[in-house]
Amino acid sequence: MTDTTERPTTLRLPAAERRRQLLEVALHAFAEHGFHDTSMNDVAEAAGVTKPVLYQHFTSKKALYRELVDDLGSGLEQAIVAAVAEAQGPRQQVEAGFRAYFRWATSQGAAFTVLFADRNRVDRELAAAVAKVESMMADRIASLIVVDGLSEDQRHVLAFGVVGLAESTSRHWLGLGLGPGVDADELADLVAQLAWSGLRGVNR
Repeated sequence: MTDTTERPTTLRLPAAERRRQLLEVALHAFAEHGFHDTSMNDVAEAAGVTKPVLYQHFTSKKALYRELVDDLGSGLEQAIVAAVAEAQGPRQQVEAGFRAYFRWATSQGAAFTVLFADRNRVDRELAAAVAKVESMMADRIASLIVVDGLSEDQRHVLAFGVVGLAESTSRHWLGLGLGPGVDADELADLVAQLAWSGLRGVNR
């Protein structure tokens, strides 16, 4: 007798869609368990694919992590660039940039955890992937710092300071569990005021 029972099959997706799905699944797995406690098998099972399918897209767990971090960094960059482009004047650009950053941090909790969790920085390769995102943000911010007498290198140093200010403040804020009860724009404006006051005081 022929067995006519239907067996579940993995939905076949176009390569680009499958890659996007795998990145999304990996994002939540890494955010919840951290890089070292997440296996490629965990990601494959959560995505409903076999390990060979996962390895067709990413040659290793670190390759998957690096692409994920690049993707998240690009999304954060686009959010900040779009917000700054609509602002009028240097101070408004600083405020808009911080607002975009804090909105992204609160709305993309898993993404923020993957990018800036301490547990994902103990490995040199993982830390280098995150540093690449921070450098990209600093490059964007440096272009907004207009202070007479500063060299390009000095502007970049200050830009990294602004990046650190945004990152450390948002990490502490979200770590305290204040996200849902505190307005992101209100906190962003306070941090922007601090950053702006500091930048305005340079060389004075």
